[in-house]
Amino acid sequence: MHIPKQLLQRKSVDALTAVENNLRQTLTAKDLTLLGIGAIIGAGIFVLTGIVAAKYAGPAIVVSFILAGIACALAALCYSELAAMIPVSGSAYSYAYATMGELMAWIIGWDLVLEYALASSTVAIGWAGYLTSFLAALGVHLPRYLTTAYLADPVAGFINLPAVLIILLLTGLLVQGIRQSAIFNFVMVMIKLAVIVVFIFVGAGHVEAENWANFTPFGYGGVLTGAGVIFFAYIGFDAVSTAAQEAVNPQKDVPFGIIVSLAVCTVLYILVAGVLTGMVSYTELNVAAPIALAVDHIGMLWLSPIVKIGALAGLTSVMLVLLMGQSRIFFAMAKDGLLPPVFAEVHPKFQTPHLSTLMVGFAVALLAGFMPIEKLGELVSIGTLFAFVLVCGGVLVLRVTHPELERHFKCPASPYVPVSGILVCLGLMAGLPLDTWLRLLVWLLIGFGIYFGYGIKHSRLKLAG
Repeated sequence: MHIPKQLLQRKSVDALTAVENNLRQTLTAKDLTLLGIGAIIGAGIFVLTGIVAAKYAGPAIVVSFILAGIACALAALCYSELAAMIPVSGSAYSYAYATMGELMAWIIGWDLVLEYALASSTVAIGWAGYLTSFLAALGVHLPRYLTTAYLADPVAGFINLPAVLIILLLTGLLVQGIRQSAIFNFVMVMIKLAVIVVFIFVGAGHVEAENWANFTPFGYGGVLTGAGVIFFAYIGFDAVSTAAQEAVNPQKDVPFGIIVSLAVCTVLYILVAGVLTGMVSYTELNVAAPIALAVDHIGMLWLSPIVKIGALAGLTSVMLVLLMGQSRIFFAMAKDGLLPPVFAEVHPKFQTPHLSTLMVGFAVALLAGFMPIEKLGELVSIGTLFAFVLVCGGVLVLRVTHPELERHFKCPASPYVPVSGILVCLGLMAGLPLDTWLRLLVWLLIGFGIYFGYGIKHSRLKLAG
């Protein structure tokens, strides 16, 4: 039977890297690092820190951040090896194609669509909430039916218009070009980093040691659960690898961007979590804007609007990078024939996958406009962890099957780091609720329908063979 053979057929690394690159190569190591920081620092630091501290970890949320950071670091080292060796747009999708065959590549590509689309929509809803709060402080009150999705509140809600508009605005920016998008991301990252640094320095002077007295109120089990929940805060560094095809020197700059952005964000997360729980008792932090609450708590009302501006900037850059990442995944899958060729169309002037970007943007805008945030956010972590498992496994497979390939960056302490990455990510996945697993299964079944209905017939690997 030729079908089973095709499902397991792998695309050679040479074939992956030999494809004509008609995307503009302008991103430097600094741009890629800022893209990583832009994607990571957002909802996690501005929203989840308070919720996780109040419900799961208490002041030991600092330890939760460290544990989640370790899990991501293991995966990041594996990502860096594969991204330097296979500098193409498809990220984990392309790596799986080279190591585990076409069917597994499709599964992970479809999984990444889930991760990026739902994460973008979730962050857009959070952005809209901060904007509504900021405008209300200025005396501008938007009607509830324009700021609340119908499915979130069928009585008073209709559409979350701010969330829709910000997604469409960023989509237009991404169509214009990767250089313009990188410049915009630079500005947003500088704003949010400045706000975070100001908060750390100002807040450090108002820390009260008694707030740390009961350091692990929920026990070490709560710390571990907190690490699984706070994992969402680290999602985004993998998006750096989706820009590899648009990097000037991807073999060196992509690993640099992945590792440095993750390291910077981990340090900032730990400092913010420590200062936050020192300023305010963890019991009071179960709010959507914990940093703003802490600023109000110490009476520095002048800092509150600045924090909200920083949050808006932070969430904006996250959406920008995630939207870019998803359109590049579609681009790579269409190049391989697994999706219709329209997703691989490149604009003759802007040299961006404009049609793919537009379709992704409109789909994400619809989700953000009409779906409640909790339904969107449930699937993001499991999809990301699944991708990390396959990337770590890909490093092990290629070390055995293609030891001769030039590795511009080598994951250290192999096989221990990749195996540890797999085990840690599987452990975090095991702690997620059953209904999250069931939703992932439904999504994958939809993907199988598309693959066996279209992709398997139009696969360029099959047609070439």
